[in-house]
Parts: sequence; structure tokens; C-alpha cells
Amino acid sequence: MKKVLKWFFILALAALIVIQFFRPEKNNGGYESVMAFEKETKPSAHLASVLKENCYDCHSNQTQYPWYAEIAPISFWLEDHIKHGKGDFNVSEWGTYSAKKKDHKLEEVIEMVEKGEMPLDSYTWLHGNLSEDEKKLLLQWATVARLQYKKELIISSN
Repeated sequence: MKKVLKWFFILALAALIVIQFFRPEKNNGGYESVMAFEKETKPSAHLASVLKENCYDCHSNQTQYPWYAEIAPISFWLEDHIKHGKGDFNVSEWGTYSAKKKDHKLEEVIEMVEKGEMPLDSYTWLHGNLSEDEKKLLLQWATVARLQYKKELIISSN
């Protein structure tokens, strides 16, 4: 039994070493890609900073990677989070969304923040959560930003 356990640990260690040579593609598209989103939705300077620090890593084409992102299998786990985050809401693709989709995405932001589902627990464990004031500011901004898309939808339906 000890021999089997010893070989298991040796194989597991070897696999861990080998996997370090395989890297997921980095999400480094630059913050220029969020400019259209910020220009259109007009967050305050403080809120833009909050978005950059807490949202854009998973919801844009630019991620600031922590040091542990270089260690597999964590690197693959982070890549999966980013892939899903961008799939749900990608501010870098904001210009390609219709007014209806923009309104819906902001509605989802409001819903997720109100329910405490965003940011994810796995993110807040290491990076901290949004303060209550930041959540309130984010919700107010998203509610106001939605108004322009609702107006566009009303105008286009007439």
C-alpha cells in the first residue's frame, strides 16, 4: 500500500510540474476597449475606478492578473472565470450590443449586485468585496444609464 501511495504522489507531482508548461491565453486587449462603454454610460471618475478594480478583470478584454495566475491549475481556473464573465457581459463589446441588449445587460448588473451574486465569492475571498457605498453608487449609475436605452427602445418602436 505504501508503494502505491508513493507512486501516486510521484505521478501527481510529475503531472503538476508538466502542467506548468501549458498556459492559457492571456486576456490583454487593453483598457482602450472599455472607453466606448464608459463614454456612453458615463460613470463618475470614482465609479470608473471601482469598475476597473472590481469588474473589468472578468468583464472586459483586459485583465490585471495576480501573481498566482502563473500557477497551473489556478491559471486554468481563472481563464474559465474570465471566459464565463465575458460571455455574460463584456464591456469591451458594448458597441456591438443593440439598445435592447444594453438595457438588458445593465438590468442584469443591477439584479446580480442586489442579490449579492456579483462580484463572485471566489473573487471577493482574495480581492475583497464592494463596499455598501460602492454598491449603492453602482446601482444608481446602472439605473440612470438604462434610461437612455429605454428611451431609444420607445423611440424605435414608434
